[in-house]
Amino acid sequence: MQLKNPILGLCQQSTFMLSAAKVDQCPDDEGFEVAFAGRSNAGKSSALNTLTHASLARTSKTPGRTQLLNFFKLDDERRLVDLPGYGYAKVPIPLKQHWQRHLEAYLGSRESLKGLILMMDIRHPMTDFDLLMLDWAVASGMPMHILLTKADKLTYGAAKNTLLKVQSDIRKGWGDAITIQLFSAPKRMGLEEAYTVLADWMELADKGSDEAE
Repeated sequence: MQLKNPILGLCQQSTFMLSAAKVDQCPDDEGFEVAFAGRSNAGKSSALNTLTHASLARTSKTPGRTQLLNFFKLDDERRLVDLPGYGYAKVPIPLKQHWQRHLEAYLGSRESLKGLILMMDIRHPMTDFDLLMLDWAVASGMPMHILLTKADKLTYGAAKNTLLKVQSDIRKGWGDAITIQLFSAPKRMGLEEAYTVLADWMELADKGSDEAE
């Protein structure tokens, strides 16, 4: 009998660790980190809360509230990171520049960062910010997995067609390394696929099957 994905238990017991305005305020750069990125209205906080079965990330009717790097502890070695929401028009320019500078510093310097989950609203995929993140991930060799969020807002057929189109565009522009899936926080759609990616990046993928043998 194969046990459940071991990342499930870790996500369910996850706790808030700290918020950092700058890279030098981040936790020690060791172990495994997976970061969640996305435009301010892409449903990032809702996705994080659904994956962790907790209200770790603050959701807000006003996009752009995540202004810090927020770290959540899974165990002594593993963390999830909620990156600042990006691209919300009402955020003052100096604050945007601060986020961009420290976001780039974090992405470029963290040895413990094992992968990036990029959230795209399925109704508005491939924004300028998304393209920048795709370019960065490929240039730096960082594994990336895309959640097409709010998939419940479209019919299943329309959602599937958008998935195939975005997948095709990414393959043409950035190659086959980037993976993508449909996701809906309210409908809990796509959780298993997302957990599998997290477990793989955090080197938990084989533990369930090993223990089950």
